[in-house]
Amino acid sequence: MSKKPMREVSAADLSRGRRITLLILVSMGSSILFAPPYLKNVFYDPLLDALDINNAQIGWLVSAYAITATICYLPSGFIADRVRVRTLATTGYFITAILTFVYAALPSFGTLLAVFVGMGLSTILIWWGVRFKLVRLISDADGYARNIGLSYGIYGAVGLVLGFVEVGILSAFAERADLGVRTILMMLGGLIFLLAIASHLLTPRFAGEIEHPGEGFKLADLTRVFGSPVVWLAAGTMFFVYFVYTGVAYTTPYLSAVFAAPAAVVSTVSVIRTYGITLLAGPAFGALATKVRSPSRVIIVASIVIAVALASLIAIPSGPVLVIVAAVIVVALGFLANGCYGIASSQLSEGRVGLDMFGAASGLLSVIGFLPDTFSSVWFGAIIDDRGSAAYPIIFTILIVCALLAAALSYALIVWVKRTGGQAAVEEAEESPTGS
Repeated sequence: MSKKPMREVSAADLSRGRRITLLILVSMGSSILFAPPYLKNVFYDPLLDALDINNAQIGWLVSAYAITATICYLPSGFIADRVRVRTLATTGYFITAILTFVYAALPSFGTLLAVFVGMGLSTILIWWGVRFKLVRLISDADGYARNIGLSYGIYGAVGLVLGFVEVGILSAFAERADLGVRTILMMLGGLIFLLAIASHLLTPRFAGEIEHPGEGFKLADLTRVFGSPVVWLAAGTMFFVYFVYTGVAYTTPYLSAVFAAPAAVVSTVSVIRTYGITLLAGPAFGALATKVRSPSRVIIVASIVIAVALASLIAIPSGPVLVIVAAVIVVALGFLANGCYGIASSQLSEGRVGLDMFGAASGLLSVIGFLPDTFSSVWFGAIIDDRGSAAYPIIFTILIVCALLAAALSYALIVWVKRTGGQAAVEEAEESPTGS
């Protein structure tokens, strides 16, 4: 007797509890799934010791992941429109869990490179399109904005709790960084494996989730995107905003190297900077951008403040006496950088990029915007290996320049939109008959 296929459902067919469960599940996944490849952003020094590699090598691992991710951003969107989210989520989680268990064995550098490339495929090519699409599938016409905001809140809450658990694990193995890191990775692998099982059991087949069945790649969509000044300005802004967002991670090893802050203080500040402020920064910057009706204006002001804060961090005399002042600046930098990153993609809406090209525009934005991951860690790691503590003022100066460039590109987008009316207005003018 053949097995009856699973019934397709819509958001209206699901109970409120089922929709909330799916929202929590995918939001937890977005927080836990990316923890293994980006563990160095939170526990830089312990990871360095546990893997027995240098700063440049840890940078190469992140770059291997980032290069793979960059290649996969565009095709991941097409895959998400042609494969059910249940299949993508389950497969992405399962493969990432296996790779995390291999990572937990603290293998050779060559094996680690293969693991990070594999994670790039599992988390980006397979899973990247799941989160936003699943949130859309469980939302009615007016509920998406509310649900995606709630999703970011869950992401931050899960990351914060998980981060403090990880700090506790490292503290318990204070004399053995390898055991602490291995325990953290085994825990993450187990949680990701549970997410795979939960996704398989709880995610239904949604009606309409497979869009345009059988339809191939459209070159015209990319042609319009590549010819849009709005998309390029937004992508450039995202590039420099994301450069600062990831570069701020180097403020935590700066606390230990220059200010002699205890490991527990450094780890706690890092967790708060990475996860805790996500609970506040995203919603706060989103509300502010909505109020002033321009995410670009918010990015301009925040980027200038970031530049001033980084300059202040360079100017503060080193030593344990001023470690609290430095820690406050580090947390503030995390808040500002996180907030700018959260609203940077909204420049596409500010520039009136149409829905019919929004997906392709978002793909190009991801490719350009996340490019810093492909080289910044290697670059900064090499500077630290070469100059030691003296490297940090150089790194922070680079970040200051990036923040100011993000402000400049945001201003250029405002000017372009004010003069032209934005992408939609330009296309409408081009389509109008001559002389009309």
